[in-house]
Amino acid sequence: MRSIWNGAISFGLVSIPIKLVNATESHSISFRQIHTEDGGRVRYRKVCELEDREISQAEIGKGYEDADGTIIPITDEDLSHLPLPTAKTIEIVAFVPADRIDPLQMDASYYLQAGGAPAAKPYTLLREALKRSNKVAIAKYALRGRERLGMLRVVEDAIALHGLLWPDEVRAPEGLAPDTKVTISDKELDLADALMDTLGEIDLDELHDEYREALEEVVAAKAAGEAPPEAPEQARAGKVLDLMAALEKSVREAKESRGEEPAEVRQLPQRKSARAAPKQTDGKKSTAKTAKSATTKKTAAAKKTTAKSSQGTKKTASAKKATSAKKTAAKKTTARKRTA
Repeated sequence: MRSIWNGAISFGLVSIPIKLVNATESHSISFRQIHTEDGGRVRYRKVCELEDREISQAEIGKGYEDADGTIIPITDEDLSHLPLPTAKTIEIVAFVPADRIDPLQMDASYYLQAGGAPAAKPYTLLREALKRSNKVAIAKYALRGRERLGMLRVVEDAIALHGLLWPDEVRAPEGLAPDTKVTISDKELDLADALMDTLGEIDLDELHDEYREALEEVVAAKAAGEAPPEAPEQARAGKVLDLMAALEKSVREAKESRGEEPAEVRQLPQRKSARAAPKQTDGKKSTAKTAKSATTKKTAAAKKTTAKSSQGTKKTASAKKATSAKKTAAKKTTARKRTA
């Protein structure tokens, strides 16, 4: 890796010679601008407005445009005489806990390489001091024509420098939060926590740029004179009207995608409509209760009918006995009269 800046870390009275190396690299695919009719390259030419001719890179310098449009030339020698202690020094100004740094301030990242054998011991001293303190160093340094804010931290056995935006360069998120009053229930929070636990953690090394890979396939297909691969049709997402139902479905699908057993999801109570509907119990219980009720009613009716029938039979038997007794008495009376 090539260094892009040479200087020193100022750590109190300790000076550590270092080289600044880019810690990141871009793998994005870049395109050229072309003329769509014939495929010719479209280039930008640097032309001097006063002479109306194209000039080379060696003829180009820096200039500051004043309010009235006047251009004030600024040379590299002018910049080298800036009265800044950070012109060639990364000056550590404080040590703070890492959580004090707002991620919104994070900018470009660099590695600091020890500048030769004399820098080995002070470099190692600073690295081990950062490790033991569990803190990061806040520093100021000058790079590419401006003074910057930075954070030093340990990455494996090296010291990394993260460029930080100045606090006044970070906008406040005013007016971005919903202004509608919303109530979140404990059940919704529980389901959100369950979804977070189900998704769990991931090894960041497993993540890769799928867009770049798909773009490479398109370029390869076009170069071979083939039709580019078709993108799979994405399922249209419907409107989510019930947040609870969406959370429960998300938990279930997340578990299924990881090969886990589907989550037990309890049925949510139905919303009350304008007319209150009677409570419904389990279908089997309801049927059993209905059948039992019908049987009970039939049995009661049968008992009543039997009782009536029994009472009628008893009355008929009594009537027959009374009639028979009357007839017998009448026969005896007639026989007595004939005998006399």
